[in-house]
Amino acid sequence: MKTRFTVGLTGGIASGKSLVADRLASLGAAVVDTDVISREQTAAGMPALAEIGRQFGAELIRGDGTLDRAGLREQVFADPAARKRLEAILHPRIRKAAWERAGRTAGSYLVMVVPLLVETGFTDGIDRVLVIDAPRKLQIGRLRERDGVTHAQALAILASQASRRQRRAMADDVILNDGTRRRLIGKVDELHALYLSQAEVLTEQ
Repeated sequence: MKTRFTVGLTGGIASGKSLVADRLASLGAAVVDTDVISREQTAAGMPALAEIGRQFGAELIRGDGTLDRAGLREQVFADPAARKRLEAILHPRIRKAAWERAGRTAGSYLVMVVPLLVETGFTDGIDRVLVIDAPRKLQIGRLRERDGVTHAQALAILASQASRRQRRAMADDVILNDGTRRRLIGKVDELHALYLSQAEVLTEQ
């Protein structure tokens, strides 16, 4: 039976999720990042990687056994059906591994970082959804600077994700990350205090 208060942390690409998750972890929350787990599931020798090779082409597996992530990204962004096939391979494995890791991770409450929470319906076991929001123009700029993608590639990535409106519709809490790091941290600290109080209530029940 679930006894720990759990926050689902989500947001569009380059919105600031990692910074928020790191801050919450530093304050004592247990943080499980499904992006990290996704990379682990597609590491050399993993069953998911072999399945990707069968479904999308053996050429996506490099000579050293690692995944050609850029090549796979090209395929799935260009083809929604291909993206669905990839999700069918990865998402069940990621969910299972994420909850297993959560059970081994200590903290005052649990933060499950799920970039595609809205798109995948990853809400079972989640008590509260926190959305990190950012203006589209800022997302594009951060994405181009961070990942070196073109403007067109950045637009394609954003188009493949839920809209800001869709995320906000599912949110219990929203942090708009359009200012300074200090301002963002201040908002995170306020929510941390709220989550601690809610975690205490759940523990007492």
